[in-house]
Amino acid sequence: MSLPTPHIETLRKDEFAKTVIMPGDPLRAKYIADNYLENVVRVNAVRNMFGYTGTYKGKKVSVMGSGMGMPSMGIYAYELFKYYDVDNIIRVGSAGSYKAEFKVYDVVLIEESYCESNFIEIVTGSKASDVRSSEELNKELIASAKRQDIELKKAKAHCTDVFYRKNSDDYKKIIKKYNCDLVEMETAALFATAAELGKKASAVVTISDSFITGESTTAQQREQSFTNMMEVALGTIKEN
Repeated sequence: MSLPTPHIETLRKDEFAKTVIMPGDPLRAKYIADNYLENVVRVNAVRNMFGYTGTYKGKKVSVMGSGMGMPSMGIYAYELFKYYDVDNIIRVGSAGSYKAEFKVYDVVLIEESYCESNFIEIVTGSKASDVRSSEELNKELIASAKRQDIELKKAKAHCTDVFYRKNSDDYKKIIKKYNCDLVEMETAALFATAAELGKKASAVVTISDSFITGESTTAQQREQSFTNMMEVALGTIKEN
């Protein structure tokens, strides 16, 4: 496929850094660019899926939204990895806690994701229901959190296509069968796409609501207040 791709407008591969920080919300991507990056250039606005490249502490990095859900994440991750020569994608986003030890505003590294769909099989050919994040990236994220004195918990995600379920108690069965700690909607697609293309991916999320306590956060808080996870991800950026 020639550049641009159907979903990313820039004509030059080098307009993306080797590492992309990828929130689901394109407005969160804009927030990161506005508040953390210097020398910022917008590299995508197709479908308002904003993407920016700039420097963080002198090092080149890109940030771009993925949209919601595995299909959207799969499209953007594939195009970035395959056609723009991106090596690493780190998802930063929100998740719902299934267990009491994961509290609202906790920052969590997702080491493994259970996929409640056939996305993994379609993309990779594997019938596995679980897919892991990059061990190498995870080590860098753990080291970044330690340097910044940010507590980083570790978890297995339940990655689902469905936000509004007919049976709201399904999660209890999923916890029991697959030992999931939290729920979100993108990691399995990201990790599977990275594995298929020989790239690296991981995810750092902030707990936005709890199935245990009923606590939740507002849309504005999710867009602008989850700064610790952003700083953990940005702390992994190297010269490129």
